[in-house]
Amino acid sequence: MPSISVLANPRSGKGRGAAAAEAAVAALHDAGAVVTVHIGTSAADTRRLIGVALAERPDALVVVGGDGTVSEILPELARTSVPFAIVPAGTGNDLARALDLPRHDPAAAALLALHGAPRRIDLGEIVAQGTTTPFLTVAALGFDAKVSDRTNALRWPRGAARYYLALLVELARLRPTRFRVACDGEPARDAPGTLVAVGNTISYGGGMPICPQAQPDDGLLDVVHVAPLGRGRLLRLFPLLLRGRHLERPEVAHRRVREVAVSAPDLVVYADGERIAEKECVIRVRPAALTVMVPEGGAR
Repeated sequence: MPSISVLANPRSGKGRGAAAAEAAVAALHDAGAVVTVHIGTSAADTRRLIGVALAERPDALVVVGGDGTVSEILPELARTSVPFAIVPAGTGNDLARALDLPRHDPAAAALLALHGAPRRIDLGEIVAQGTTTPFLTVAALGFDAKVSDRTNALRWPRGAARYYLALLVELARLRPTRFRVACDGEPARDAPGTLVAVGNTISYGGGMPICPQAQPDDGLLDVVHVAPLGRGRLLRLFPLLLRGRHLERPEVAHRRVREVAVSAPDLVVYADGERIAEKECVIRVRPAALTVMVPEGGAR
């Protein structure tokens, strides 16, 4: 019988992780797997438990949680050959979107550990101030990162209203960021703009396709640069962003790279929903770093 270690974050998705974990474990038991369950009570506890789970030498690992949960254990996942399945239980689940995983069926997602196909995917890395931080989806630099920063700084209101308030504040403060960008060892050039997004996958924020042509297994990162825009033009660009049609616009530049260095006096860098760096960083790809179990036909 196959052995499966389950690592669950019951806090993910505003508490949806607990019910998702219960459904996942039940499905694995019913399928005849030998299941060991580890429940993380905090980020530090989750990082501790991934070591315990991998030490059990399971045939596969099942991670129940959102993009943030997977990000917390990325260093350990990148050091092991154990394949893992993801039971999406976060608020955004952008990695699950990119891999066509079942996002509303925890049992089906968990059973990919037994019946799915392995897919090797890339990992992004942000190098800043002597520290290397891995990420899965999109690194945000510029306006969108400042909105995230503002959201985290606000203590009122609660829920989605806090994000919208932060968006309005940053729109009122909108100024071009004086980016300096160097791709794949080229000389650095001035590239003022509204934002830069560096994507290993297509979307962030629960489905906004900022890097609509990104593939998580092509050994490259997609860099999207939006030129300086006023408030009105930025607001008019949003509908195109939501449909992934913005690359057609003349104010948007796109290229694929293995590494990009970005700096700016007011630079803030977010990735997988977490604040990673400021002022300057190098973002690079680590090809084929992870093995994820995906639906048959979704493997490459």
